[in-house]
Amino acid sequence: MWIKICGIRDIATACFLADLGVDAIGLNFYAPSPRSVTREMAAEIAKAVRGRITLVGLFVNHSVEEVQQTISEVGLDMLQFHGDEPPEFLAAFPDFRIVRAFRMGAEGLTSVADYLRRARQLNALPWACLIDAATPGQFGGTGTTVNWQDLAANFHGGWPPLILAGGLTPCNVEAAIDATHPWGVDVASGVESSPAVKDRDLITDFVAAARHPSHTI
Repeated sequence: MWIKICGIRDIATACFLADLGVDAIGLNFYAPSPRSVTREMAAEIAKAVRGRITLVGLFVNHSVEEVQQTISEVGLDMLQFHGDEPPEFLAAFPDFRIVRAFRMGAEGLTSVADYLRRARQLNALPWACLIDAATPGQFGGTGTTVNWQDLAANFHGGWPPLILAGGLTPCNVEAAIDATHPWGVDVASGVESSPAVKDRDLITDFVAAARHPSHTI
């Protein structure tokens, strides 16, 4: 099971995650978020763990130029777009694996299907689809779960791999995986002792639960 811990803001935590064998960390460049990080700090984090863990830059409605500048200054391995970026925006970064985040609400995955259809026409399909819970006025990290049964019933097998997010914790991640059978999982608030403060015990428990022997990619 591919695991990403999002909202990393310090070198010590990044090194701990690399030592633990976590697959990826999320560096959040969305300034309004309590988990945001400056380019300068992100570059220091990246320098400390480069080659040991995948560095994912998280962006929310940034411009192409802002993303390119961050790539240049930090040295990112992957990009995650969590805002309202259209498929044309993804096409501006053909050399990167892209995780496109979608917020699933009452309308289900209809908008996801439409988006991926347009992306396919542009030859700009994302590398993976991250499904988070829809919360008005928020772009993620709210601790709200998606409807796992509806997600499992409607996520198309021909789409890019599913990364499950939204309200995951060490206590529910096994059930979430069993219900949705994702390729990977992404967590932020679910392994924090307080907003934006990662808890090593919670992280360790989360990784152990997500990588239970019954959960294979």
